[in-house]
Amino acid sequence: MKDKSQRQSFAPDDPKLAGALFGQQNRHLHQIAQLTGVRASSHGPTAQFEGSAPQVTQAMRLLEELATLLAKGFQFRAPDIEYADRILQIDPAARLADIFLDTIAVSARNKVIAPKSLAQKSYVDAIRTADIVFGVGPAGTGKTYLAMAMAVTFLQKKEVSRIILVRPAVEAGEKLGFLPGDLAEKVNPYLRPLHDALFDLMDFDRGQALIDHGVIEVAPLAFMRGRTLNDAFVILDEAQNTTPEQMKMFLTRMGFGSRAVITGDITQIDLPAGRASGLVQAIDILDKVEGIHFVRFSDRDVVRHPIVQAIVKAYDAAEGRSPGAP
Repeated sequence: MKDKSQRQSFAPDDPKLAGALFGQQNRHLHQIAQLTGVRASSHGPTAQFEGSAPQVTQAMRLLEELATLLAKGFQFRAPDIEYADRILQIDPAARLADIFLDTIAVSARNKVIAPKSLAQKSYVDAIRTADIVFGVGPAGTGKTYLAMAMAVTFLQKKEVSRIILVRPAVEAGEKLGFLPGDLAEKVNPYLRPLHDALFDLMDFDRGQALIDHGVIEVAPLAFMRGRTLNDAFVILDEAQNTTPEQMKMFLTRMGFGSRAVITGDITQIDLPAGRASGLVQAIDILDKVEGIHFVRFSDRDVVRHPIVQAIVKAYDAAEGRSPGAP
């Protein structure tokens, strides 16, 4: 038996906000309709939704939360509406203002950096409180970028005295040997994504000056051996490509006043066949250790172009994993 069609209306407390809330030519309402399956229209400052009871409830909840954000000064874009809908589908009681207005930093292009999913919010909160945080999940979920934003914030607040950005070079053997230059020049292509994220968050000249003075260090994992990292914010990126020995070496470099964020995607391991991943082993060994926090991301947390989420889902299906599984 089909659900009876229901109709509900919504008007923001401040009628002047209706135009921004509904969007030019009702484009925001049309997007909400597409996401929730309702039929949407407006009359003056009032929106109307028609559909099944669950659909109308979802659409009303989404519009109410967006109106609250707008009243608090948040200027949302089309992708934000999709992120908001995902959040409310997972947790209908979620307050979007607690997530979207949790400003971490402002990028060099004046872009406000804030969480866009429940997992991102948990990740940011964990980084604020835990000594070591693992962010594990697919590409496009913001693991590295948010960690970088948090590192820059900690540095600006003088809660650490330096940032160290680390990546394994999985082909540190004979393939690199054919490249010209010294070791640092050979591994530089592996470190480029960390440079790109840094300079997106920080003015290039300022970032380069901090690198030149050793306040920010971008280095291959091999350069960490034998060091003790005090008063530092350390990010290990692409950790699925560490060996168990490398992961243990990295984790035991931590000194006083330091914190570490380890990011990786265990579905994209590039180690030679037969080599175990240090990230996979660390998840098994350290999951219950006090002071270490694991945050697991899924395709629902992808914040790149919508096609990326579809790609992640398709590969998960082809490889026999349930969509949304970490």
